Amino acid sequence: MREQPPYLRIADVLRQRIANQEWTPGDRLPSRAQLAQECGVTEAVIRRAQERLIELGVLEGRVGSGTYVAEPRTRVQLLRSAECEQSEGSAFTADMTALGRRGSWESRSDGMVPAPSDIAQRLGIAEGDYCVRTAYEYLADGKPVQLTTSWEPYSVTAGTLAVLPEGGPYAGLGVVRRMAEIGIKVSRCVERPEPGHANAEEANLLGIQRGALVTRIQRTYYSDEGRAVETADIVVPAGLGEIVYELPVKP
Repeated sequence: MREQPPYLRIADVLRQRIANQEWTPGDRLPSRAQLAQECGVTEAVIRRAQERLIELGVLEGRVGSGTYVAEPRTRVQLLRSAECEQSEGSAFTADMTALGRRGSWESRSDGMVPAPSDIAQRLGIAEGDYCVRTAYEYLADGKPVQLTTSWEPYSVTAGTLAVLPEGGPYAGLGVVRRMAEIGIKVSRCVERPEPGHANAEEANLLGIQRGALVTRIQRTYYSDEGRAVETADIVVPAGLGEIVYELPVKP
């Protein structure tokens, strides 16, 4: 049997010390140099062990301050279903309410953003055509659990009250209901999930370790005429969110 890598062995040691309440949530761990001396390993091994525990949500790193025992964060269930966009209000807040959590989100929209090549291809428009780009950070009890970046062709909503997803009278209604308000029927949604690793910006926003496992979902909504009216990149950390698909079954 292959010997366990040193950093995994040390991760188990640190996790056991936390389980034994030597350190409790909110406590700052000793320096890497001190832990390396105590455990008889190098500081590099301690760093990798801590990074592993940060990925698992046991520890959290604070820039310029050190490494701390993380407050317990229960994974939340994020439902993907055919009905989620049809519900009254926000599907995310409804999901969180069902779990006894407080759901909220923060967003920022930028208008007239030229579409990069991959987004243009997904939307069926020319590279450089203008889009409205909106970045979302979804929160459960005030802590981030999901990131979404949405792109809508400016030509679809220009001159209407639905041009900004989170502004005007249709703010927060979701893509399907907003489009319906301007006479566009959204009839199809395609999602492509795949595993990945958090980049530096995502890790910073989500409070996780860079390189932590995430699920990326590429979502595109289509009108009944077959036109793509929105595409989005959704990022869910494996340690914070459980993605559940609920699909209708015809008898």
